Amino acid sequence: MILISCKKSPQPLNIKCETTLLLFLASLAFVYFAKAFGGAYMKSSITQIERRFDIPSSLIGVIDGSFEMGNLLVIAFVSYFGAKLHRPRLIGIGCLIMSVGCFLIALPHFFQGPYKYETSVSHSTAFNSSESALPCHSNHSLTDADETPDLEARTEDEKSCEKAAGSSMWIYVFLGNMLRGIGETPIMPLGVSYLDDFSREENTPFYLACIHTVGILGPMFGFMLGSLLAKIYVDIGFVDLVTITINHKDSRWVGAWWLGFIVTGTVILLSSIPFWFLPKSLPKQGQEESQSKSTELATVAEQENFLQEENQDEEKEKPVTFQELAKDFVPSLRRLFRNSIFTLMILTYLVAVNGFIGMITFKPKYMEQIYGQSASKAIFLIGILNLPAVALGIITGGFVLKRFKLGVIGAARVSITASVGSFCLLAVQGFIHCDNAEVGGITISYQGAPQVSYNPQTLLSECNMGCSCSMKHWDPVCAYNGMTYASPCLAGCQTSTGTGREMVFHNCTCVGEMMTPGINSSAVLGQCPRKSDCDRIFKFYMALSVVGSFISACGGTPGYIVLLRSIQPDLKALALGMQTLIVRTLGGIPPPIYFGALIDRTCLKWGTKQCGGRGACRLYDANAFRLTFMGLVTGLYFLSNTLWAGLYVKIVKRQKKLALRNQAKENALEGNDVGNGHANINIAKNKDDTDKESTI
Repeated sequence: MILISCKKSPQPLNIKCETTLLLFLASLAFVYFAKAFGGAYMKSSITQIERRFDIPSSLIGVIDGSFEMGNLLVIAFVSYFGAKLHRPRLIGIGCLIMSVGCFLIALPHFFQGPYKYETSVSHSTAFNSSESALPCHSNHSLTDADETPDLEARTEDEKSCEKAAGSSMWIYVFLGNMLRGIGETPIMPLGVSYLDDFSREENTPFYLACIHTVGILGPMFGFMLGSLLAKIYVDIGFVDLVTITINHKDSRWVGAWWLGFIVTGTVILLSSIPFWFLPKSLPKQGQEESQSKSTELATVAEQENFLQEENQDEEKEKPVTFQELAKDFVPSLRRLFRNSIFTLMILTYLVAVNGFIGMITFKPKYMEQIYGQSASKAIFLIGILNLPAVALGIITGGFVLKRFKLGVIGAARVSITASVGSFCLLAVQGFIHCDNAEVGGITISYQGAPQVSYNPQTLLSECNMGCSCSMKHWDPVCAYNGMTYASPCLAGCQTSTGTGREMVFHNCTCVGEMMTPGINSSAVLGQCPRKSDCDRIFKFYMALSVVGSFISACGGTPGYIVLLRSIQPDLKALALGMQTLIVRTLGGIPPPIYFGALIDRTCLKWGTKQCGGRGACRLYDANAFRLTFMGLVTGLYFLSNTLWAGLYVKIVKRQKKLALRNQAKENALEGNDVGNGHANINIAKNKDDTDKESTI
């Protein structure tokens, strides 16, 4: 009905068509919110998924990159052919696919058995207070010689154990995330090109800023949901929580990650509804109805552009076959990449996105390992502090463009200034850190001397030599001397009292080595908190992080406008699609993988899978982690700023050339007018002479 009224109705229904454009704007903003909500929740659940499936950071990077792999499969064709088809309905179809992907990610939870975390505490010790156990001797059968059996020697029981643990269930998460990437493909290129085609030129930056501002609320809610569910045990409703000996601050804890994907899938499904009722095209906003007929099927509208417009008259209302579209695809690509500014801008975005994706993927883990924050708190702080700063920065950048009516050069100046400012703050963050967590035999010796050891043998000392402890298990206890020990056995604890999380271990011989006789040599479950000054350092880090996020986001909208104005109007949808394809393929897939692989190299203590073998990392070398992580991020951002400088020079040169060309055209037109004037005078004079002759 809306489509018919916009096409066939007389003048008064221009208002209805204007309302339809605003409805599309609101629907697109909600879709941006929904897809960002799901994407941010995926990022916030990375740590939980890594622990649940007992996989290293490099593999979790592959899973995270599967979203961009899905984009890679279809985005070039969706961007090019989708611009000629019904764009709103294609966006609706994409939302349905994204929703299915979210539900698929949650599916493994219902196929796997209950989560079993590694622990050196026996069941009777943990849940029966009437019994007194001897932790020092409870692991006598789990010695250092207990390695994962060879593949040939594996028994049927071990194979069934792996099946029960769901060792390959992460493949469902991989495929579901890939479906999310496929479904998200049409939203940005088709939505933005549709909006830019049918809105006023001066309104486009403001509309884009509004969409991105609403969209940034999605990550904020996504991270807040991730923080909430990270505190809820993964098997809530299926197990007795009293029997759980770990809390949400423990590196073995897994939150209810699956529940969030059901929520985000439902929200994305709802966001698809309006697009089934929107028209294929609209009259250009602000044009007369008499002009709308020639505009409604044209995907190219007149707009501010500092490139010469080509072949505008060819955009007529005539049927186009699929073969003709396919035949024009390669020449269109060739025209697009001959644009040096577009190519350089893609390269700049590519480098910057590499740094951003790597940083946002592992930032919660960075805050957890460097500053001793829980995964839940780290996710919550990112959602409640960083993301609102990003939203404010995006709307500020759009407002500056509209308020000062900046052109391409002005927008480029705003963007590069924001990029350099955020880089400076990011570089400072690399020097703000806390010391390593004090873990006996790993980051500090049992006698209290500083050390960092990747060798498991250093876990053994004279104080626990007779305990026959396993060096694989990670079941940390915090002693009253402020040191963390990898397990009660390695702390040399002789007895225990209490049940569940309230268990206390007594007469720990390794604790007594660092304390005067008569002082409490007990330990409790969990790692010790960091030193008191670490909280102050962390607050300073978060302040710099928030300010840097705001400054960086201020350049987002201006940078996007530079991209839009640097391409031919008829190539706009294709250019946006190719930008998304290249940036997400090379900027979205590799960073989580190589960031994760390098971060894995800084692991000090690996966990053990339920059926043996190396699981997820439990403790990192904080200094090596910081230098690796921040070194990569700052290096990539430095390179992107260098490219921005070259890009700015190119934009200024092109603008000067166009200004000279336009001046030459004006001079030529003025010359023609003068010549025409002289010609008219001569004609008039000749006519007068003729009249005189005839009169004579």
